[in-house]
Amino acid sequence: MLVISVSSLKGGVGKTSVALGLASAAHNRGLPTLVVDMDPQADASTGLDVPVTTPLDIADVLAAPKAKIMSQAIVPSGWSGGAKGALDVIPGSPRSAEFDRPTMSERFLRRLKDALATVSDDYRLVIIDCPPSMNGLTRAAWMASQRVAVVTEPGLFSVAAADRALRAVAELRRRGAPDLQPLGIIANRVRTKSREHSFRVDEMREMFGPLLLTPPLSERTVLQQAQGSARPIHSWPGQAASELAGSFDALLDRGLRTSTMRSRGNPRDVQAADAPAAGAHAGDAQAGDVQTPPKPTTEAPEQNLTDSSVPGAGDQDSTTPFTGDSAASADTPITEDAEGTLRRPRNRP
Repeated sequence: MLVISVSSLKGGVGKTSVALGLASAAHNRGLPTLVVDMDPQADASTGLDVPVTTPLDIADVLAAPKAKIMSQAIVPSGWSGGAKGALDVIPGSPRSAEFDRPTMSERFLRRLKDALATVSDDYRLVIIDCPPSMNGLTRAAWMASQRVAVVTEPGLFSVAAADRALRAVAELRRRGAPDLQPLGIIANRVRTKSREHSFRVDEMREMFGPLLLTPPLSERTVLQQAQGSARPIHSWPGQAASELAGSFDALLDRGLRTSTMRSRGNPRDVQAADAPAAGAHAGDAQAGDVQTPPKPTTEAPEQNLTDSSVPGAGDQDSTTPFTGDSAASADTPITEDAEGTLRRPRNRP
């Protein structure tokens, strides 16, 4: 089972739209998929046509990650016509915000991972829509994931946030999630005729190299129209929707190729990973090509992953907060290039 967290450390970049696009691609391909809505705003649940009121939700799972709770919290998406097992959802909840604190216990951070282990035989893919912050909910999602897809827009502050997210992934990997890797950076809402967008996309290619995934996602009104109707983009009519759906197919292929599925030797998983999709680009990275940033970033002093807990988090541990980024408060990231010189996103001439 491949678990992908869709994340951004800056709000308003279309993170949930990308999560829904990947879910649409998986649903269109027939992959048994579970979407976990970790964002207290619960927009992914709305887009997946989940009823406002459900028996249990993600807050209940995080409070008690047991198999019985999971089975009651998982509901079918409206996209699948109410048939459970095709595209299922753990609905989001405003109540989950009580867990979204910078200091959480190590035991809490592993709760989602433990909960997903109870359904690992039921799904081939899990997509987690994370909050746009590096607090308890995002960290718990990343601890449960093998890959993190970082969503950004071609703007100065969004590029800075993408760099911070990559460094946070590396930090958490060192501190207790050795299997965690960045899937890459997804440039979203790209306007090809915008000089600023072209400049920023080129800059991201220089900064992140092959971690900048292709194809970029163009800004299309059809995506908002499909989401407004709570329908998958793959079912929306028109050439623009078809092209955008092909882009999500290609991004899903990238996730499947770089997953740990092949190492498990499951023929069904290998077949799914090799399956071509509309819109796939021949120039994409090949299977197993786990990418890293051009050069390791400056490391922060060692901190303790085990932090103080909140009600329901289990242990009462040490109180050192984890930010995942030694310069998380900076407006722009600091990255070393091959010569060791510090580099920042540039103000466009």
